[in-house]
Amino acid sequence: MVTPRNLRYRVAVFFASFGAIISLALSLSLYFAAKDLGQRLVDETLTAELDDYIARRERNPNSLPPSTVTLHGYVQEASSVEGLPNYLRSLLPGRHDLRVGDSTYRVAVVDVQANRYFLLYDASAQLRRERQLAVLLGVLVVAVTMLSGLGGIALAGSVTAPVSELAAQVRTRGPDDWAHPLAEGYAHDEVGELARVFDRHTARMRAFIERERALTVDMSHELRTSLAVILSAAEMLLSDDSLTDRQKNRVARIDRAARDMAELGTALLLMAREESSFAGGGGCVVASVVEEAVEKHRHLLRKKPVKVEVRTDPSLEVQADRGLVDIMISNLIRNAYSYTDSGTITVRQEGRELTVSDTGRGIPGDAMNQVFLRHFKDVASEGAGIGLSLVKRICDRYGWHIHLESRENEGTSVTIRFQ
Repeated sequence: MVTPRNLRYRVAVFFASFGAIISLALSLSLYFAAKDLGQRLVDETLTAELDDYIARRERNPNSLPPSTVTLHGYVQEASSVEGLPNYLRSLLPGRHDLRVGDSTYRVAVVDVQANRYFLLYDASAQLRRERQLAVLLGVLVVAVTMLSGLGGIALAGSVTAPVSELAAQVRTRGPDDWAHPLAEGYAHDEVGELARVFDRHTARMRAFIERERALTVDMSHELRTSLAVILSAAEMLLSDDSLTDRQKNRVARIDRAARDMAELGTALLLMAREESSFAGGGGCVVASVVEEAVEKHRHLLRKKPVKVEVRTDPSLEVQADRGLVDIMISNLIRNAYSYTDSGTITVRQEGRELTVSDTGRGIPGDAMNQVFLRHFKDVASEGAGIGLSLVKRICDRYGWHIHLESRENEGTSVTIRFQ
């Protein structure tokens, strides 16, 4: 899992990494340059000492080879190895690194006429100095890395301060504050350009919101006016004794549909509000809503051989708008009625759970992951595809949990748990 980091952290890491890479490269270059230079000096010393000893031996064959704290010389005359240490006998002419006990030597081997000359330089002290240099350079790399990181933090703080200030202003602004331009206090730089982009985007959003708000208000007014006319006409027709029972049933369905539409409009307007203004809406007895919804949509069963079983608990009361609860439950029951041709529909409310199950057509397996999407419907669906998505939105708004199980041609079960 990738953990997001803020800009200040990323700048500090970049500076620390950059300092570490540069200091490490310089330290390695310095170390290998010093090591190479030391070896060259040792080789030059060996060459000079050998030349001097060979010249002295030509003048005086009895001259003894060098023997100091750091230099040790040996001569192998002809093919005799008498007096020559065993660790030198296999060495050929040239330069060699030799380890003897706890000491490390740089060895120069030269053949002059019939003699072979050996000169050993004790490089132990030089190796200790090289190790000390390596430790010192390592400490410098760590120190430079830490200083680079601290410098990056300090620099990032000053660089990101305007961005942080802009973010704080955006975060703390209320709806009424956006009328004042955000870019007034910023210069014509990158942060100022970002503030101006915010202002332009906010202006477009405010204009869009105002247009949507005006459309909602106008549509709501016109819809309520039309519904009021339909309801008043339906009420007058229901009171007309000259109508037959069949005609009154049809008018009653018109009256019921108009009232449902009025309640749906109110509920949808309520859903469109911000959550901060969306209070619980008072107590709502789930059992009474279930009973009304079961009877209200029973006409959908017509003459289907379907048995409806209802078990509710009148003691359950949820803090929610009754209209929204009715929309949610009505959608579930209406779906069960519409897609069950025979069998049983069960509406069971126990504790804080409400389950609507049926023995109807069910939902195809490939559609299970999309049933709560807006306007989604399978090939057998007859609706507009907003019922279950609206139920899901209402549950999400109140923090209720919804669970759906279904098998094609075996039925569907939807469970809502009220938190």
